[in-house]
Amino acid sequence: MPEDDPALSAEEELALARLALAEGDLRHAADHVAAALVQAPTLPEVHETLARLAAAGGGDLDLFPLGQHAFVGAVVARAHLLAAAGRPAEGLDLLAAATGYAPAAEWAAVPWVTAPDLPERLDPERTARILMQICAAAPDPVPRRLRDPLRPYLTLARNAVTVHPAHPLLLGAASALARRLGEVALAVTWASRGVRAQPTKLGEVWLGYAYRSAGRTRDALAALERAVALDPDDLAVYADIAGTLADHGRLDEALGWTDRALARDPTFDCAVHTAHRLRFQRDGDVAHLVALADFVRDHPDDTHEHGDLAESCRGRPWLGQVTPAGGPVLDALRQALAAEGGAPVAVRIDGLEPPSAMRTAAAAAPGLAVEVAAVADPDPREPRRATTCQLWRYEGTVAAPTLPTPSAEAAERVRQLAHPAWPHPPAAYDAAVALATLDLSDLLALLVHPPAAPATALGRVLAGQDPSLWVRCVQVWACLGLLHHRTDEPWAESTRRRVLLELVWGVEDWITEAALFALVTAAWVDPAVRPDVARAVSERLADVAAVARERRVPIAVSLAHLALATPDLDPPTRELADTLITAPAPAASAGALHRLWRRLTAFVRRNP
Repeated sequence: MPEDDPALSAEEELALARLALAEGDLRHAADHVAAALVQAPTLPEVHETLARLAAAGGGDLDLFPLGQHAFVGAVVARAHLLAAAGRPAEGLDLLAAATGYAPAAEWAAVPWVTAPDLPERLDPERTARILMQICAAAPDPVPRRLRDPLRPYLTLARNAVTVHPAHPLLLGAASALARRLGEVALAVTWASRGVRAQPTKLGEVWLGYAYRSAGRTRDALAALERAVALDPDDLAVYADIAGTLADHGRLDEALGWTDRALARDPTFDCAVHTAHRLRFQRDGDVAHLVALADFVRDHPDDTHEHGDLAESCRGRPWLGQVTPAGGPVLDALRQALAAEGGAPVAVRIDGLEPPSAMRTAAAAAPGLAVEVAAVADPDPREPRRATTCQLWRYEGTVAAPTLPTPSAEAAERVRQLAHPAWPHPPAAYDAAVALATLDLSDLLALLVHPPAAPATALGRVLAGQDPSLWVRCVQVWACLGLLHHRTDEPWAESTRRRVLLELVWGVEDWITEAALFALVTAAWVDPAVRPDVARAVSERLADVAAVARERRVPIAVSLAHLALATPDLDPPTRELADTLITAPAPAASAGALHRLWRRLTAFVRRNP
């Protein structure tokens, strides 16, 4: 149902419709009425004009044709004409379709839908199917801001239940809609009546969901288990029971139910997704999430979209978000930004910070004075291995890029794409295909010349509160873009592998983290490269641990988190990563950094 950009108000559309009616041009009048309905679906004048049009055209439904690309206003107008012609069930079907297309519009807030006697003219099973169609299109639960447009359907359900008080399918469907709209007690009442009228698998499921929303977990589990007894082959209910148990900390019992489902069908998608999520929840081993990602890739035709992988990765370092950087320079930067034009901030640091950190601080707070007391060995200004991809040169303790600035196209493309969070690594890889056509020189230049944050709400938050996070976003997405460079080349001899490895072993920097994340992401999406990536991660983390015995390594903890996100990593390296993460570290502003990241992630959730 493609919808044209609204160029005229409802009143203007109605004026044109009346002119067309006066001239006998019913087709154009219908077009303007349909457009007015989109903008004001409950305006009495719109419905009065629709009635005049119907009278002039003898109720001709073809004035509002349906087709593969029907205009939503025409669909709604046709629904009203059907109801006026004594065919309300067909009209409700079309209104439900319109609600599925645009759920925030008040398509059903019209008198004929909420009339108490309407259900007397409807088959109760047809009414139940219409309510189920609304439920299928609505979030569960429906956010408060979207509930009002759906309340007419709840009124329809009330009226239908009054007319047909013992129809089990109607009672169950009405319960499902009531629960989505926050009427939990009503949902329990209706579902209970439906099960008493006729115990069915679907009825028990509806009752279980209603009990669960009401916080009556024991009753919910009992109802769902009765559903299993009535239909042992519906494995989706097994997954529902497992999810309910897991939500209350009963992981072993929950996994018992997923195991039962998988014993019946090892490829049943709901059970596979739930099982991997719960296993990861139990032991934190990323292998479960990698196996789930593999399953998703190998089974593109799942029965419906699942959120288990994204839920498991959300908020976790590198699995679902950029890890914020810390350190004394960034602490001073945040202090300077918070001062908003106060006295100049000076900081003396014991050792050299990553060049990206130093450059970010200098660019975001030009008055920030940084004094480096000493450069400890091993010298962080030197690559950890020989490289032909040197991005920084040093004069004393001041780093400068070796590359020219990227093209305006590259800067704009990464500005539109870069984001501090992603659903999971394969989703980040897929999104980064937008950078596939950039030249290698541009992708590398973006690493040391990040463009300014975009003039969006998120961009302003990042630029104003923590510019370092924006720089890290750009570096991460540029490296993900490198994964899409010359993908026709076999991995082992590829330019993308060579360049990313050189970045991983280059000067100790945020770019090291970004490049290693790209390699880890490659391992998530391609099982064939996992041994190679796991070996690279193991070697790089061992080097970090060796350097950390001599001096502080600012990126150590982040690289350790990357290691724990790596598929097929050997147990000793996992243990080393755990050790690096739990080792005592300076925490001068850990609380402030945590609060900042919490604010940013909350903002991202509100503004995806």
